[in-house]
Amino acid sequence: MYKLKTSATFDSAHFLAGYEGKCANIHGHCWKIEVEICGEKVQPEGTKRGMLIDFGDLKKAVRALANSFDHTLIFEKGSLKAATLEALKAEGFSLTEVGFRPTAENLAEHFWGLLKAQGLEVSSVTVYETADNCAVYEVGE
Repeated sequence: MYKLKTSATFDSAHFLAGYEGKCANIHGHCWKIEVEICGEKVQPEGTKRGMLIDFGDLKKAVRALANSFDHTLIFEKGSLKAATLEALKAEGFSLTEVGFRPTAENLAEHFWGLLKAQGLEVSSVTVYETADNCAVYEVGE
């Protein structure tokens, strides 16, 4: 089995609606996404001979994903009042609405799905919300 890993970082804010603790307040992280892909065989011929996938293609996909979440407020659909949303939009803030509570666990699964939809053979996605704390999403065989 061959495995390749790459990572990218982004800065964004989030909050956990309905949570009893500090994370109920809007706060920011320097998030790190680490993506691992796997495969049984490298490409047998052509310009990518000997490669599972071109690292450039993998890095491009992961960095594009990170960039799409960079410097935005990630929030769960229905967790902000309509007036609050309108005020934030009127101020020109970048907002990213998701259909789930934006925990590291849920973001890892979400990123896995987005990369899988691009045809990548993703084996795991790790999302660090701090240098010491991360969540891993992987699908068992």
